[in-house]
Amino acid sequence: MTAEAFDYIVVGAGSSGGVIAGRLSEDPTCRVLLLEAGVTDRTRLCTVPGMVSIIHTTPQVKKKFDWGYYTVPQPGGAGRKMPYVRGRVMGGSSAINGMVYVRGNRKNYDDWLAEGCTGWGWADVLRCFKRLEDWEGGENDYRGAGGPVKAQASKDIVPASQELILGISESFGVPVLDDYNGASQEGVGPCQMNAVGGRRYSSSEAYVEPARKRKNFSAKLGAVVTRVVLEKKRAVGVEVLEGKEKRVIRATREVILAGGVIGSPQILMLSGVGPAAELRALGIDVEVDLPVGRNMHDHLFVPMSFLAPGAVHRGTPAHFFGGLLAETFRGNTWFSRTVFDALAFVRTGRDTGGVPDMQIHCLPWAYPSPNQDLPVRPVVDLRPALTIMPTLIYPKSRGTVRLASSDATAAPRIDPGFLDEPDDARLLLEGIQRVREMMSGARMAKVTTGELHPGADFLSDSAMAAEIPNRIQTVYHPVGTCRMGVDERAVVDPDLRVKGIEGLRVADASIMPSITGGNTNVPCMMIGERCVEILRAEA
Repeated sequence: MTAEAFDYIVVGAGSSGGVIAGRLSEDPTCRVLLLEAGVTDRTRLCTVPGMVSIIHTTPQVKKKFDWGYYTVPQPGGAGRKMPYVRGRVMGGSSAINGMVYVRGNRKNYDDWLAEGCTGWGWADVLRCFKRLEDWEGGENDYRGAGGPVKAQASKDIVPASQELILGISESFGVPVLDDYNGASQEGVGPCQMNAVGGRRYSSSEAYVEPARKRKNFSAKLGAVVTRVVLEKKRAVGVEVLEGKEKRVIRATREVILAGGVIGSPQILMLSGVGPAAELRALGIDVEVDLPVGRNMHDHLFVPMSFLAPGAVHRGTPAHFFGGLLAETFRGNTWFSRTVFDALAFVRTGRDTGGVPDMQIHCLPWAYPSPNQDLPVRPVVDLRPALTIMPTLIYPKSRGTVRLASSDATAAPRIDPGFLDEPDDARLLLEGIQRVREMMSGARMAKVTTGELHPGADFLSDSAMAAEIPNRIQTVYHPVGTCRMGVDERAVVDPDLRVKGIEGLRVADASIMPSITGGNTNVPCMMIGERCVEILRAEA
């Protein structure tokens, strides 16, 4: 491998990187290498949707597939060091996430365009979204068919969730939608997922597995990229740590970083591309002074659980293994789908330019409370329950990713700055208040028998406001640390090229100038598709 060279080296086999490498390898004259630091996802733990709960609740298993990151203490989060799950596995976080399929609001992308990100308006990204998907309802003006990522809406929604959909519609004054990824996002409806036929359609399943049949495609696991090799401000390859051995692999055309919101800025900074003073303080020679690692932001929710006999599901071993057996021998059960039944996109009082500013995740299970910070199996109430998660989707708070060391194997300092801006906590409190109003109404009062969490100790606004820092959870949607743009805040230009370096691009969630309104997995796949469009146009 040391003497071998490839046209393109893609670093990181996650939601974007798997797409990029798979698509580039469709050209038989193009030699592509995909590097992944983690392990294979060719296990039922990753490919069977219902098995994801084992990954997230069993520390010994989670350790195998997760980088094990924690944030620095969060002043806005009661001083908590919060776990920051990131997939260290082929498929990245798309191999271990909840498979919630959301594009975001069309205005998100037109806002990027208005900031100077040419080629990233809604009309541009819609083309990429349609290309990547195989929607169960077939192709129309908004949806695609025949793409590699199979998508469908939740089926067999439990009775309590059916009532909740109607309750949200009535309480928030929004329509019940067949497709929140269609003509309008605002409303409530069945959750969509990239899982069909009892199989998760991660970037690995959809793009990497087909690429393995091509002679011009290579993928390597357990390969930690320590830096991009630069010669005269041009990327010519990467240095890779395999076990205790370091070796350089050459790229004759380009290196594309797709290591995610943490991995990509870390590799850039280790390569001498980043905030000059910080790099020099760690003894790293500066190639280009750029605001790498800035602009980090993320979605937050506060889980609220209500006892509900009609929610059906129970967090017991017997219920879990019963689902596993039913799926194994019969198929098409709840075990073959995402755990979320419904999603809603609603407006609060904040001025967001006419788009929904709160997402509501609806889960027909009880949820750990008050948080999941400790590396042990969380304690979950075993009774049927609905968990409703008012979710902040346009945070004002901004954080950073910084190097802790020049050692590539050392975890960086992750500081999302949760609730640093008071408006973020105020919006979450409003969401909690609105959910409680809905649950006390006539429709939902017939379905639930009481609030389990946060519970009776936090019913007053003052008590709940004080408790929010202890209850917030990341939705694991960090973005923005290699910001795309045309001003001094940008790390990459609208063609994803790292400023001041030739032959080097970044293409993953880190390039988002601002976060999309909803779960970020599918937007990351879109970024991969758009990156390949750009590369092909330049070829």
